[in-house]
Order: sequence, then structure tokens, then C-alpha cells
Amino acid sequence: MRRCFAAALAALLLLTLTACGPTEPEQTQEDPPVTEEPEVPGPDPAPTPEDLAAQEIEDLLSSMTLEEKVGQLFFVRCPDSGAVEDVGTYHLGGYILFGRDFADKTADDVIQTIRSYQSAAGADTGIPLLIGVDEEGGTVVRVSSNPHLRSEKYPSPQKLLSQGGTEALVADAADKDALLQGLGINVNLAPVADVSTDPSDFIYDRTFGQDAAGNADCVTAVVTQMAADGMGSVLKHFPGYGNNVDTHTGIAVDQRSLESFQASDFLPFSAGISSGDGTTAVLVSHNIITAVDDSLPASLSPAVHDLLRTELGFDGVAMTDDLAMDAVAAYSGDGAVAVMAIQAGNDLVITTDYRTQIPKAIEAVENGTLSTETIDTACRRVLQWKQNLGLL
Repeated sequence: MRRCFAAALAALLLLTLTACGPTEPEQTQEDPPVTEEPEVPGPDPAPTPEDLAAQEIEDLLSSMTLEEKVGQLFFVRCPDSGAVEDVGTYHLGGYILFGRDFADKTADDVIQTIRSYQSAAGADTGIPLLIGVDEEGGTVVRVSSNPHLRSEKYPSPQKLLSQGGTEALVADAADKDALLQGLGINVNLAPVADVSTDPSDFIYDRTFGQDAAGNADCVTAVVTQMAADGMGSVLKHFPGYGNNVDTHTGIAVDQRSLESFQASDFLPFSAGISSGDGTTAVLVSHNIITAVDDSLPASLSPAVHDLLRTELGFDGVAMTDDLAMDAVAAYSGDGAVAVMAIQAGNDLVITTDYRTQIPKAIEAVENGTLSTETIDTACRRVLQWKQNLGLL
């Protein structure tokens, strides 16, 4: 019996020792290393229409010679003779036509003449011309003064307003656009954005005759219609003509404060810039604005152009009033008034004596008076305006 008990006790002890013996550590399975797949770059985003348009301009600009770039900055009065030849000789940006260019001509006469200018541009640079005219209505009518082209002259903006309000202005703008475009004209140097409510002002008859807010509404209506029609518009005469004298025959000095311009005269220009959708330009007057620059006409003043670019945020084409006017004749001792105009910030120069002014501008670049960057910036804006008008 004792033996059986001893044997059982020994067996129990053995089992206990076995159970308390060391155990094997658990084997943990490590996660396999993660291999990162290399990122495959996706395709470049497709260029936007704006990107393509901008690249078209840059490609064109880079292909042009200095002479061609400078020529594009001149929007000149069409000469009595040699007009077709001069397009190629001077690589002109455009022609402005006056009453004499339409006198006694039929529509077909005008169409064929303008086509000859455009053909010359096509054979030269391939860049179409701006063909401009002052068809404001009322006292300034270059085209409708010819009964062969329109049975009646276009009425003044003030007459239209009195007859039918802004709706009449819009209908008139559309009618003008159709007539001018049918003849081959792509820019109407209108509307007059100047604020004038005094009938004794020199500029009054050419204006809408409204206060600043009313004028801004009229400008918006007209420019919006012109933009819809693809007609180039030109807001004039920045920074606002006021009650100043005629600068065709002498110097006008405007002594109003800058605050006066900001509160009134700038409003129609801002409205037109906002409404133009890239199809409007701004024409700068020859008035001396003492609050901004008391020594130079606005058209030759860098300070006035800086105001247009910064305060009004305008990045389109700025152009001079006609440099043949007496108000600017005395400001360039060497006769290179176009060089001064381009230095001031104008992109287009309106002048009659382009045959003298263009060589002077080229010379100014070659001798360092004008930088190539200045020429490129101005030419780029001119080309962009032409593109926005559907010419490129």
C-alpha cells in the first residue's frame, strides 16, 4: 500500500514539475516591409484659352524686328498719298480716317481702299491694321457726314438721351458699329467720357451732358454694346477734360484738385474700363493737370499714366491725343515728341508726321533713350487689343 502511495506521489510530482518548466516564447509574425510605389506624374493640365492667347502674342512678339515693333505703336492719320506703300515701309499699327477720306466716296470705294491697306499689312508683317474713325455723333461725324454712306448724320449723344434715354444710346451704338464694320473700320474713337454739364464748356456738345454718375451709366451702356459687337472703343479724354479750352490751338491748364477728379471725372472712365472686356482703350488729353504734374501735358506725363494704371487699374492700350496739336508742339526740343509719349507710358501714338517720328523712336531705342522693355510692353498691349478685337 505504501509502495502504491509513493508511486502515485512521485508521478504527481513529476507532472507538477513538467507543468512549471520553462515555456517557449511566442513567435510573433512581423509585418512585411511596405514598399512605396513611386508616384507617376500625371499629364500637365491642358492650357486654357487664355494661356493659348497669351502664348500666341508672345510668339508673335518674339518674331518681330525692332522696326516692326515700333511701327505697331503708331496709329496715324491716313496720308493724302502713299498710304498703301507706307503700311509696309513703316510697319504701321493702324490708320485713322478723317472726313476727307470719305468725302464723295461710295461704300464700295471705302471698302476697297481699306482692303488695300489691309492687304499691304498682310504682305508686310501679317498683322492687320487698326482702322479707326471719330464717329461720335453730333458735331464730330466723319462717316455719316457723307450722304452716300448714310442718309442722315448721327445725332449727338445728348439728343439721343433726350429722345430715348440710354436705350437710344445703345441702339445708336449698334447702328454705328454695323455701318463702320461693314466698311472695314474696327475702332470708333468714342465715346467721349468727359463730365461736362455747362453748355459754355468747349467739350460740352460732344459729351452726354450728365453729372459723373449719369455719365458713367451712359458710358457703360455704349461700351457694353460696342464690346458685344466686337467694335473697339476709345474712352476720351483722360483724366477728364473739364471746362478747359481747346487744345487743338493752345495749352490748357487744369488746376482742379486730385480729389475732384477722383470724385467725378474718373467715374465714367472706370465704368468704361470695366465694361469693355478688353476691347476698350483710353485716350489721354493734352491738358496740364497741375494736381498730378504741373509741367507736362497729361499725354506726355509719366505721373498721369501711372495714375491710370494704378488707381484705375487699367492694363489695356493707352494712346495720346493727336501729337500734331499745338498744345504739345513746344515740349520736345529735338522734335521727338513721340519718344516722350512712349516714355510717358503710351502704347499708341496718334500723329500726322509719323514719317519723322518713327525713325526718331527707332533711334531712341538704339541709343538707349528708350528701352527694349518699354517697346515690348507697349507692342504687347497693342497686339493684345488687336487679338481681343478678333483681328489676330
